[in-house]
Amino acid sequence: MNADTITANGLVGFLGRGAAPRELECLMAVASGQTSKEAARCLGISAGSIDKRLLALTTKLGVTRRAALVAEAFKRGLISPAVIAICAVLVGHSISAADDEFTRVRRGGERKVAETRIHRRAECALAVA
Repeated sequence: MNADTITANGLVGFLGRGAAPRELECLMAVASGQTSKEAARCLGISAGSIDKRLLALTTKLGVTRRAALVAEAFKRGLISPAVIAICAVLVGHSISAADDEFTRVRRGGERKVAETRIHRRAECALAVA
């Protein structure tokens, strides 16, 4: 990630889109399912501070509930799942590496052998279970 992002709790938060850094951290904690107390413990601040930061964000985004706050943050691109960012990096990498193992075109026989191995392993796993 770069200097304009914060990564925590499986989410990526984007700075410069209307939320202060601490507000963004609180939002990402709540978006990941933490309560105010849990988020406060992780961030080293009081639960009241979490609630105040979230209240400031609800005012900025024009919503009234936490669920609506999280939904609006996703909609406006303030936060996104980290998996999406990782996938974007991987896609960019695969495009730039044309001779990469993962982008190599296989002949039909290689694919059939690989499928046969997968089926055999699955059958063995089922027989053992």
